[in-house]
Amino acid sequence: MAKSSDAQEFGLPLDLEPMEAKSADELPNEEGWQFEPKWDGFRCLAFKEGDVVDIRAKSGKPLGRYFPEILSLLRGLPLERFVVDGELVIELEGRLSFEAMQMRLHPAESRIRKLSASTPAKLVLFDFLLSPDGTSYVDELLANRRPSLERVMNPHLKPAELVLSPFTTDIEQARRWLLEAGNGGTDGVVCKRLDGKYEVGTRAMVKVKRLRTADCVVGGFRYSTKSKEVGSLLLGLYNEEGELDHVGFTSTISDAERKVLTRKLEALRGPPGFTGKAPGGPSRWSTERTGEWEPLKLELVVEVRFDHVTGHRFRHGTMLMRWRPDKKPSQCRFDQIEQAVPRDPTS
Repeated sequence: MAKSSDAQEFGLPLDLEPMEAKSADELPNEEGWQFEPKWDGFRCLAFKEGDVVDIRAKSGKPLGRYFPEILSLLRGLPLERFVVDGELVIELEGRLSFEAMQMRLHPAESRIRKLSASTPAKLVLFDFLLSPDGTSYVDELLANRRPSLERVMNPHLKPAELVLSPFTTDIEQARRWLLEAGNGGTDGVVCKRLDGKYEVGTRAMVKVKRLRTADCVVGGFRYSTKSKEVGSLLLGLYNEEGELDHVGFTSTISDAERKVLTRKLEALRGPPGFTGKAPGGPSRWSTERTGEWEPLKLELVVEVRFDHVTGHRFRHGTMLMRWRPDKKPSQCRFDQIEQAVPRDPTS
């Protein structure tokens, strides 16, 4: 039985926010970058102090109860302490399955135990934040953090349970990874400065996907015309003032999920909805026939695919990709759709 980490000191705070990435259309073609596959799972920070372990999602919420096999794995490592950054993934028939990850977020412990045995997760590591001797690596350059991760973790790797993410400084290899993305393993490439520190909670990395996506807060919804079922979700991102601005909509909701989704949304109906720029009436941004919309409590996050951004809004309707229960609404900010400008390494 895992000990509680509620009052445990890990050398770094449990609410430490992972370093994140801005979207870009192309890989930075300059010296000084390290490239890694972008894994399709749950990003997490893993903490260990003695036999007490914890796993935290990007939202800061604990993930350990959903992945007991990973807690056991971390507790069994013959290392006194560490904090590492990585991704939880589940592989089914040679392909990573995000759907299998989502199935783990289940309230029943018996169901979680069954899934952890039948479809065990593994932890892919790619960054190093605290060493076994208690030294923080947050302010170390990536060029020092990655070799330290390898030195500490290499003796304990297990192909089906604990692995290190591959990396390269060769842009041609990164381009091959990008071409292969979306085929059951990764969904893009993450680019990191070799001379960069671990910038907590900052979009200091660059991510390039074959398809551009964004995580948005569902700030409201509209009913379908002449229907009592949901027709579209209204999407929001937080601006610099901390207000939720309406940025567009998605109406790609399958008929199979429409009824259940309607009940879920109606249960969350109420303020605040959008606290910044709110949806107006019909416009070129929307195909809805009515300007009426229902505000929601700000709890739901959804990943959508988009093509262009104009004037801080999605130019067209977006495609709903998946729900993101592993992310908290406050992490859905405009900075994720701003185009990253790679820094000149000579400056």
